[in-house]
Amino acid sequence: MPRSLWTGSINFGLVSVPVKLFSATEDKDIRFHQFERDTGERVRIRRVAEGTDREVPFGQIDKGYEVAPGEYVIVTPDELEAVEPGRSRSIEIEDFVALDEIDPVYFDSTYMVAPADEGAARPYRVLQAAMEQSGRAAVARFVMRSKQHMAVVRPANGRLVMETLYFADEVRTADDITEMGHLDGAAEPSDKELAMAEQLLESLTTDWDPERYEDTYRVRVLELIESKAEGKAIVTDKDEESAPVIDLMAALEASVKRAKAGRATARGGSSGDTAVEGSASDDVAEMSKDDLYEEAQRLDIAGRSKMTKDELADAVAAATSKKGRRAS
Repeated sequence: MPRSLWTGSINFGLVSVPVKLFSATEDKDIRFHQFERDTGERVRIRRVAEGTDREVPFGQIDKGYEVAPGEYVIVTPDELEAVEPGRSRSIEIEDFVALDEIDPVYFDSTYMVAPADEGAARPYRVLQAAMEQSGRAAVARFVMRSKQHMAVVRPANGRLVMETLYFADEVRTADDITEMGHLDGAAEPSDKELAMAEQLLESLTTDWDPERYEDTYRVRVLELIESKAEGKAIVTDKDEESAPVIDLMAALEASVKRAKAGRATARGGSSGDTAVEGSASDDVAEMSKDDLYEEAQRLDIAGRSKMTKDELADAVAAATSKKGRRAS
């Protein structure tokens, strides 16, 4: 069960709503320890004074801010504590804004906002319903872990969700990126290119379903770990060569053809899709190994993580053909 990360209240006007914050996401990155290759000895990181082998206790470490190359202003933990924003147990709403006015680039971390107890449920519901009905979100300021945050509190599915925000001076603009200047001399897309690109977008458009997307790299790493733990031999494929560069229109046309073939495969084929289904089989041979793996994952092909590119292509083609026969 998730543990609350912060307890306090949301304040707007003279109304105070006791709440708890819970992380809305879960980090599932795979973490490894480090070992020396030849000896198998565990490698650990130590804090060592430069030029010596002397380990420095954490309590004896100050912080330095580089003001010029090789020149630092040293600041002690006590000095930093003196300028901290202070402990706070309130999320102070400063403004209400239309949520679609906030560029998503400002969003940082997401938290679920829950009423702290049964008594808080009523004012919580009032705030949530009022924001949902008005189409507005609350811009607020609060302190968590000795750091001041700007945040936006928004209604979502009958609940409140809070996103911490980057401050304006933390967000880069396009003008900060030199390479954006390449767009200045770029030709406008032709009507034919634009029409083909729109056709490709239409072919790939679907309803949003987060369950459709999976961290395929993490799955493959876990399967690798499981295989090694069971003492199985590991076969490593050679890197694929980069695909040759082709002209834009040819790439768009090939992409539209491939997208249509993929949709026909997903539908399992129908009596009216015979020609497209044939092109889908042809497309399998043109797919990269990563694309083949994702298609094998969608088709739930067993043993896919240990297959070579050719084996994946054969398995995907066979599964697609079998699915098409069942549908007919």
